[in-house]
Amino acid sequence: MSEIRRELSMSHVLAIIIGTVIGSGVFINLPIVQQATGAPLLAVLAWFIGGLIWLPQIFILSEMGTAYPEQGFGYLYLQKAGSPFLAFLYVWTVFWTSDTPSITILALSAVAALDIFFPILTESYWQKILATLIILILTSVHIKSVRQGGRLQFVLTILKISPLILLAFIGLGFLTSDNLFFVPKNMSTNTPMAWFACLMAGISGTIWSYAGFPNILYMAGEVKNPQKTLPRALLGSTIFVTLTYTAVAFATGAIIPHETLISISGGFANPFCYLPLFASFAGGFLAIAAFISMVGATNACIMVQPRIQYAMARDGLFFRVFGKLHPTFGTPYMSIILQSAIAILLIFMPGGIGNLLGYFTLSYVLQNLLVYASIFWLKKRDDYNPSYHAPSWKLMASLSILFQILLVYGTFKAYPVSGILAALVLIVTGVPVFLYFHYQQKSRGQNHLTSL
Repeated sequence: MSEIRRELSMSHVLAIIIGTVIGSGVFINLPIVQQATGAPLLAVLAWFIGGLIWLPQIFILSEMGTAYPEQGFGYLYLQKAGSPFLAFLYVWTVFWTSDTPSITILALSAVAALDIFFPILTESYWQKILATLIILILTSVHIKSVRQGGRLQFVLTILKISPLILLAFIGLGFLTSDNLFFVPKNMSTNTPMAWFACLMAGISGTIWSYAGFPNILYMAGEVKNPQKTLPRALLGSTIFVTLTYTAVAFATGAIIPHETLISISGGFANPFCYLPLFASFAGGFLAIAAFISMVGATNACIMVQPRIQYAMARDGLFFRVFGKLHPTFGTPYMSIILQSAIAILLIFMPGGIGNLLGYFTLSYVLQNLLVYASIFWLKKRDDYNPSYHAPSWKLMASLSILFQILLVYGTFKAYPVSGILAALVLIVTGVPVFLYFHYQQKSRGQNHLTSL
């Protein structure tokens, strides 16, 4: 097997991170965050803090990424930290409760963006059918080929960013909007703890839009000069995305009345529709850009994510069927098909996007908690030699872990309990599956699990 070549430059890495994190899915989260906080300005603060709390995490991720600039991210770190069980549970959780649901959420969000043209697509079976069709088409493409044009990726990234930047500039003209200062009567008498609870719920609501910074570390083995490139790209992209989302939240809260915005919860909030001078064409432009953006993100997920399960299956750590290569196309076709099939089943799960976001969010927070905690064990290894060292790493790691714990609390406040409980059940099912594979490998005389 030939070695993976390091071909990703700084510009490539920045494009991948920003292109992964920034998506028009933020317009799905805007109503959810404002509903959770209860007030527009509190929602803006939630978006800002939602990005700010990534900084300690980025410091820790940068250090671990330069210590082990290889493929695998959390799976690799937890293996090296000495816990094969948690390494397996990490991937099991990623597969069932974040990677696969992300395909579902993106496909549904892509269709929801088009409801400006076709109102029937809002929370209907037509939305589910078209989302299913998107997944099926993209799945068939990736069974036959893994190639993606760099130019297409560049265009998709521009389409993601341009309407957000435009909206941020428009928001400057609404600095004194009455919509921004709306506070419901029942909130005016709230205690500081009640306000804090609303803020934490809002911050949890931003997680889906901020998720994606660590994804570049799945490809760390393909980054040129990772010791310098990874820390700079991670920190720079975090600052850029945080400022962009905060400006977009401000503009949206100023343009759309509070009650109108929260009534869209679970759907696609399009601020341009509320601007008389722009509504006739800008709303449609944003909807089309959002559709293309999220189809592109769905496409990337279907291409990249099944490779993790394929690699584990080839090592005997996952179901064998996921490890099959197509005899003609040489692609991990069964892993692609099975993940897409489960994503389609989730489309028809009761509760819609709000439920799925809660399902995704709790899982994502718990995954991050495991990754950040692993640094305390990695530091004891002889081969842990990062070129970048997080400032006050113990404090940064502790803050990163604390933020995840607080976000677990916020998730229960922001999202339907049914979706959250579904995620917990699926995470727990990983325990007997681990024991099964552990037994199977011992009976075959293999030692992948026991030697990690």
